[in-house]
Amino acid sequence: MSSTALILIALSAFMHAGWNLLCKKKHPTTGFFLMASLAGTVVLVPALIPSFDLLQKIPLLVWSLLAVTGFFLALNYAAIGSAYRSGDISVAYPLARSVPLLLVPMVGFLLGRGNQISTQCVAGMLLVAGGCFFIPLHHFRDFHFRSFMNLTCAFALLAAVGTTGYSMVDDEALRLLRSRFSAHAGTLETTLLYALLENIAATLWLVLFVFFQSPERLGFRATFKNQWRSAFFAGTIISLTYLVVLVAMAFAKDISYIVGFRQLSIPIGALAGILVLKEKLHPPKLVGVIILFVGLLLIARG
Repeated sequence: MSSTALILIALSAFMHAGWNLLCKKKHPTTGFFLMASLAGTVVLVPALIPSFDLLQKIPLLVWSLLAVTGFFLALNYAAIGSAYRSGDISVAYPLARSVPLLLVPMVGFLLGRGNQISTQCVAGMLLVAGGCFFIPLHHFRDFHFRSFMNLTCAFALLAAVGTTGYSMVDDEALRLLRSRFSAHAGTLETTLLYALLENIAATLWLVLFVFFQSPERLGFRATFKNQWRSAFFAGTIISLTYLVVLVAMAFAKDISYIVGFRQLSIPIGALAGILVLKEKLHPPKLVGVIILFVGLLLIARG
């Protein structure tokens, strides 16, 4: 992976851990993420002004992919909010981030991109994913299937499905857009426009998620009344964080490298949960973070 991609992903990892910590402290509902997504859309709207004429050049396939990626992104928001309300961030966050490490390469192999992923990178991904399964444990003897049979882990896995979905779809959609816009716009302009359209798509899906569920409607009203500043700030950071990731995709030969190294945010998030939220540091959690870090080094050098 290129040094440019490494720097961008490292930056996004710190930002990602930061907004997740903020959201955990606010016990976020889907309504909170709806307001955050609206804020992110507002922040990105200026990107549409210089790129407005490009809208008519977007192929129908990309519009379809935007609808799909918006659903996966909204699913990720709703699921991670539920995971944070039901358990520790140092448990939910690593699981939600690690499972895509297994799913994304699998999908890549099915799509015939297996030759783009080095053996060292695959080994690093397996270490990262394996380390994450130690992080939720209080004792090493607790390593059995029942340890993961709880709501926090279930919602974290659902969030991971969302992450896998939008990562794969975004990679394909941006490849198509950059190819189509190569003569009309640079990487940054194309990515800004795509990020805005993806945010709009996710916002529309979140509207459906919220307004067809009575508890979520109440949560949205409460957020609008009491937490709108936090939601606006979170939405701004969320949008800027993923914008950095989307730009980094242009500098990596396969999306698996991006998804893999993004897991740098896991030890950052786990450490923040321990230092800021005073969550306990159990020995398996420490061992899991160390294994994970070794895996990240292999991915970065792969």
